[in-house]
Amino acid sequence: MRSCKEAVYQWCVCGYTRADGDNDGVPCEKHCGQSSRSSLERVKSYKKEFGCR
Repeated sequence: MRSCKEAVYQWCVCGYTRADGDNDGVPCEKHCGQSSRSSLERVKSYKKEFGCR
């Protein structure tokens, strides 16, 4: 994956659950960052954009 947005897409749209291996709500920490408030908000906005819960 090349970006956080792509990681979220693969995770919530394509069902690639391994993207969030530690189950903290943030896929691919390499691109999305650790499970901080800002990372969670960014992931939440991408999920909303893609129509994921």
